[in-house]
Amino acid sequence: MSVINTKKMNTIGRFLFLIYFCLIGAPLFLLLTILTALTTTVGCMLGGSRIFSYYPGMLWSRCTLFLFLCPIRVRGREHIPGKGPFVVMANHQGACDIFMMYGYLGIPFKWVLKEGIRKLPFVGYACRSAGFVFVDDTRPSSIAHTMDQAKRVLAEGTSIFIFPEGSRTRNGRLARFKKGGFLMADELGVPIIPVSLDGSYRVLPSGKLIPRPHRLTLTIHPPLSVADFGERPLCISEAVRETSRRIASVLPEEMAATQSK
Repeated sequence: MSVINTKKMNTIGRFLFLIYFCLIGAPLFLLLTILTALTTTVGCMLGGSRIFSYYPGMLWSRCTLFLFLCPIRVRGREHIPGKGPFVVMANHQGACDIFMMYGYLGIPFKWVLKEGIRKLPFVGYACRSAGFVFVDDTRPSSIAHTMDQAKRVLAEGTSIFIFPEGSRTRNGRLARFKKGGFLMADELGVPIIPVSLDGSYRVLPSGKLIPRPHRLTLTIHPPLSVADFGERPLCISEAVRETSRRIASVLPEEMAATQSK
C-alpha cells in the first residue's frame, strides 16, 4: 500500500472515529461520569467509603478506555507487595493517565488532586465524598495542609497516588519531579511504587478534547524506600532521581528525556 493510500485510510479512520465519538462515545462517557459520581457520593455518604471511593471509579475508567477504543497492556503487577500502604507515583502524559491508573493498577488508593477539580460538577463533590486529597500549589499554607491530609490517609492504611510532575506534560517529555510525595513517604516509612504510563500523550494530550485511539501501556516497577538512600537531605534527592530513572526506563526515548525548567 502506498504512502498516499495509507494517509487516506488514516484520514478516513479519524473521520469515522470523530463521528462515532460525537454520536456515541462522548454521550456515553458523560452519562457514565455522572452515574459514577452519584454512586460514589451516595455510597460514601452511607458509610461505604472503602468500597465506593475506588470500585465505581475503576469500572468507569475501564469503560472509558473501551469507549475511546484504547487497548491497554499492564506489566509488572507482580512487583506490588502484598501489604500496603504505598505512595504510588507515575508520569503524567495526558488525561487518559487517570483512566489507566484508576482502571488497571489493581490496588485501591486515594488521589492527590489539583484544587480546580473540586469545582467540577458532580465529579468534584464525589471526590470530596471519597476523601481524596486536594492541593492548591499557589498557596504554601494549603500545601502544608495537603501534606497533613495525605499523611493521615497513609496512616490509616490506604495508599495514595501522586503525579510527581504536578501537571500534564506539554511536549510529551518527563518534567522534573516535585519532592512532596517523597518527603511524605520518608516520614511515614511507606514504600514508593513507580509506575510508567505510555501512550496517553497520543490519545489525549493537554489542550485536546477529542481522543485518538492508541495502544496504552502501564508498567509497574519494583518498590523502593527513601531510607535505602541514606539520610536526609541526600536520600530525598536520590529517591527522586531513582524514581524518575525507573519511570523513564521503559518510555520511548523522545519521552524519557527530562525537560528543564
